[in-house]
Amino acid sequence: MPPRAETQGLTETYLGNWLAQRGRRDDLVIATKVAGPGNGLSYLRGGPRLTREHIREACETSLRRLQTDYIDLYQVHWPDRSANFFGKLGYQRNPKETMTPIEETLEALDELVREGKVRHVGLSNETPWGTMEYLRLSREKGWPRVVSIQNPYNLLNRTFEAGLAEFAHREHTGLLAYSPLGFGVLTGKYLGGKWPEKARLTLYERFSRYTGDRASDATRAYADLAHQHGLTPAQLALAFVNSREFVTSNIIGATTMEQLQENIGSAEVRLSPDLLEAIEAIHNEFTYPCP
Repeated sequence: MPPRAETQGLTETYLGNWLAQRGRRDDLVIATKVAGPGNGLSYLRGGPRLTREHIREACETSLRRLQTDYIDLYQVHWPDRSANFFGKLGYQRNPKETMTPIEETLEALDELVREGKVRHVGLSNETPWGTMEYLRLSREKGWPRVVSIQNPYNLLNRTFEAGLAEFAHREHTGLLAYSPLGFGVLTGKYLGGKWPEKARLTLYERFSRYTGDRASDATRAYADLAHQHGLTPAQLALAFVNSREFVTSNIIGATTMEQLQENIGSAEVRLSPDLLEAIEAIHNEFTYPCP
């Protein structure tokens, strides 16, 4: 969801035009999201919330842009409450928060599932408490069960392991890992003070989550380890994410064909026990440098 009114929704429009031209809807699994409240998002539904009205409006707008009559996986982009997501490691209570009850959100999603507009429901940037609440309500009310959690996960940010990996195993809510390369940092292209032209962090300085001295030191250690084993830093980082049992899908991103080929090729890389042990040693030295 780009933070500008003029670009928001274009990805759905592009995909919808592609689908209209090729007519291969049944060959694809399409996932999209409904956004919750956030700073600078007044162009979205006058200020997005996860209420029944907002969710229905967002879903039906996505369906029109996608030029389809159903969404395979409809995800709640982030919580409609104060929580520790987007780089916050610890939770702090906000006495002034205005929270849309999760019960209202899930009931609205249930209506869309019953109408055939949504097939499955997922979460994103969610915490253990939030995930537990969705699962509790689905059991008690007979509403759709959450099937996935799309949270950040990479060598620099393994916070998913602390509270949600067990959920993924026991409740069959697999992780759709986003930012597996940490905004491209884990490719090593920013090491040594480099800022490649047209690279993400060069263009968007506000993305500081994976910058900083500890991030650079950890990235350098992982890059050196990759080279010692005949891998590129990107291959090592992506193969590590692929190796986790709780990961259902590894969400890659690329701006060149070379990057795309390298990313896809990482699916064939298998990390040896010795290499995984070396990764853990680096992780123990640089624990959670970028939560």
